[in-house]
Order: sequence, then C-alpha cells, then structure tokens
Amino acid sequence: MTGWKPIPLRSILSNARSISVGFRSGRGYESLTIGLVTSSTTPVIDRALQTRSASVPGAVSSSPISLAGPDIAPSPLTKTDSVPAVANAPDWQQQGYEHLWMPYCQMKTAPLPLAVERTEGVYLHLSDGRRLIDGLASWWSACHGYNHPHVVDAMHRQLDRMPHVMFGGINHEPALTLAQRLAVLLPGDLNRVFFCDSGSVAVEVAMKIAIQFHRNRGQRGRTRFLSFAHAYHGDTTGAMSLCDPERSMHARFEGALLQQLNVDIPRDDDSMQRFKSLLEQHRDCLAGVFIEPLVQGAGGMRFHSPDVLRSIAQCCRDNDVLLIADELATGFGRTGTLFAIEQADIVPDVICLGKALSAGMIGMAATVATERVFDAFWSDDASKALMHGPTFMANPLACAAAGASLDLFQREPRLEQARTIEAGLSELLAPCRQIDRVVDVRVKGAIGVVQVDSLDHVTRLRDLFVRQGVLIRPFGDCIYTTPPLVISSGELEKIGAAIVSATRQWARWPRES
Repeated sequence: MTGWKPIPLRSILSNARSISVGFRSGRGYESLTIGLVTSSTTPVIDRALQTRSASVPGAVSSSPISLAGPDIAPSPLTKTDSVPAVANAPDWQQQGYEHLWMPYCQMKTAPLPLAVERTEGVYLHLSDGRRLIDGLASWWSACHGYNHPHVVDAMHRQLDRMPHVMFGGINHEPALTLAQRLAVLLPGDLNRVFFCDSGSVAVEVAMKIAIQFHRNRGQRGRTRFLSFAHAYHGDTTGAMSLCDPERSMHARFEGALLQQLNVDIPRDDDSMQRFKSLLEQHRDCLAGVFIEPLVQGAGGMRFHSPDVLRSIAQCCRDNDVLLIADELATGFGRTGTLFAIEQADIVPDVICLGKALSAGMIGMAATVATERVFDAFWSDDASKALMHGPTFMANPLACAAAGASLDLFQREPRLEQARTIEAGLSELLAPCRQIDRVVDVRVKGAIGVVQVDSLDHVTRLRDLFVRQGVLIRPFGDCIYTTPPLVISSGELEKIGAAIVSATRQWARWPRES
C-alpha cells in the first residue's frame, strides 16, 4: 500500500449514486457496491438499513448488500413484510442508527425500529406520517397517555425552578411532598420512601434493605432470596438473579449470578403446604421473598388470585421472612386498584414502585419500607445506615411529574377506567379462544393476554400489528396489551380487533422449524 493516499469520503460521495469498494478478506479479494441516498449529503453506512431495501418503493438499490460481507444472514422478513427502506427513514435515524445499541434486539437480523417523532394521548406519530395506538403504554408506564397537560405543566414549572440537585445532605419540597403522599396512599405503615432512578435499581435497593435488615439484627447468614417461576424483576445483576433461572432471557448468565431459590407459585392447598415447609427449612438463610402481586409481567404474563397472595404473605410472616412486593408494573391502577396488594388486603414489608409512578414522562422509581424495617436501620451506630444513593434519586423534575400524576388519580376516574378496560378486553379478546394454537385468554384490570402454544414469526407478527395501526409487541408465548388507562372505547376496540385479526392470520402461517 506504499504511496496510497486517502481521499476524503465526503468529496467522493457529494454527487455519486453508488461506489464500488475493493478489499481483502480471508477468501481473497472481494468487492461491494454501496447504494447512496441522494437526498442527504451524509452517506448511509448501516447494516440494518441496507440489508432491507429490496422491493420497497423508493429504495436505493434493488440488490442491497451488507457492509459486513457475505456471511450476514438474509433478513427474516419476506418481500411483502419488508420494513421501510433507507430512503424512507428520517435523516436522524440514518445517521445515528449505526452508533446505537438497541435493547432486547439482535441488531444484525432485526428490522429497522419504528421512527417516532412525537406522541399525543394514546398515539405514537411516526416520521412517515402514520400514527399508531400504543397498546403497551410504553411498557406499562404511560397511564394517563402521553403529554397530559397537567403533568407537562408541572414539569415545566419545576424545570424553570430547579430541574435537578443531588439528594445527599439536601432535601427539597417536591421529594418530601411526594414521599408524604405515597405514605398516605400505601396501606399499613409503608411509610419510608427511598427514591431511585429506575425499577431495576428499586429492586436492588430492596435486596440490600432485606439483607441489611437481618444483619443489623445480628442474623448475618440471611442473604438469599426466594422468587417464583416466570418472575421478572429487572435486568441489573441482582435483579436478574430473582428472575426465572430457566425460562427467562437471563438464563444465558447461568453461573454468573447470585444463587436464589425459585419455585412455582403455590396455587392450591398441597403446593401451599410445600411452600410453607420450604420457608421453614430455609428461613435461616432467607432474607426475603420477592413477588409480583397478582400479575407476573415480562416473565410470562401469568396471573394468580388474591387468596394465593394472601397465603404467601402469611407464610412469610410465620417465618419472619420479609415479603417484598414488586409493583413496578402493577402499581398505579393497572390491575383495577391503585396497588395490586390492596386486593389481597396485605401489607408487605417492602414495596417497589416505578413505571407509572411518574406517568411514563421521566424515569423514576421508589422502594418503600415499613416502620418495622426502617427501625432496624435507626441507630447511633453509623454502620447500620443504608449506604446507597443514586445520582439522580429524588430528581425534582421526576418528583413534580409523579406529584401531578397522583393529582390525576385523585381527580379523574382512573381506577374506574381500568375496570372498564377489563370488561372491554374480556369481550374483545374472547374470539381468540376459538383460534388454533391459542391455549388461554386472560384479562386482569387493564391487562389483556392471549397465550399461544409457542410464538414464532415474531418479527412478522409485530409488523402485522403496525400495519393495522397499533403497537403490540408479542414475546415469549404471549400476545398482550397494557393500554393507557385513558384509552377510549373506540381505540380499545381497534386494539382488540387487531389482536384477533393478527392472531388468526398468525395461526395460519407455517410453523417455523
């Protein structure tokens, strides 16, 4: 390569429609052609975009190739299921996607994500002019829909005054007022609020509280936890150890996580007796039991009854094992009551809140403990203090959003709306019971689930929902919806019709091998 002089790529591309590039690989000399988007002065060099241009109106090339070479697998989509081509993507997506790492996604084979430019009410407005009804409320969080004026106004006022200040050695009115309001709303003596910046961190804090609670009382061996099959408690390391070790996406970290006990939720007298015996057997090493009350979320959308939850709580009390309720998904009206634990009339030792806590407007969570738990930390001994403090805990902007969200729960009929959604989904999803490969249809509050024998063609199915004007993301063995609580009956009917129609079409597709 002696004497080779680089030429600025931008100067080559200023007027070109394509370029050919030669390079050496393990198989010798190869070449490729890169199609260019002439509407932008910036070349598009993006594996995910260029491998999906074929047969789409406006695509740059009829034979797109991948910069990763010939070893890249072809797109799993058929021509009729193709996603928007490069030419239809906004400039910011073309220029930024190559630098992004997407969540829960194999980017080498995944289609281009939807480009959302704004939100309003229950709608996502895409860059290509389409709008979708959000059937997921942004992962359970947008309980009042998007851009509710009361929440937006509260955030604007706080933004002008104090958007952030650290919470170490400092208090501020938005946090203290919010803590007081949460203590009033939560049952029993769940009075001590530790603010966090995400749901996974709230779970991690709950784990630390439980372990240190026992250590502060002289029981240093109680460091393990019990959780349930199909559980999901988050993606950080400690939270992952509480998830289902066999069925969850975290199974790939086997051997690298803390070893916890994981059992099926006891649903009858015999299994409840076995659960009670297990707690008695392991009580000297158990710090706590984690449970998602009434509804297990991302681990499989499984439900259990208030009676089951009540019996589990009693077993924990009998063995002095802390009960930790993970209400990150179910809290704030999702199951038809403000908190799911209310339906079982129990008071856990610790509860984790998040997602809808701040109306889906900004990241925020909280770990709330009873006075009994807090008392184990209240001491003249500095070593008994809880040593944890996220940089953005009790962020004033998030506290303002959460306070405004609580206003809406008090002023507007959100719980009644959740129960109306429950009745609507029960009727709308009922036809799915007659569809081949559907094994169960269940509804709880503003949560609707169609469970199938095994879910294949997931990418194609998600795209089918988009083409019907709704955002639904099937996963595991479930096609589910958790819409905003403010959704209208007409909008809910569109979600229901889309689920029935898409499930019918999916059931006729050949099974993936």
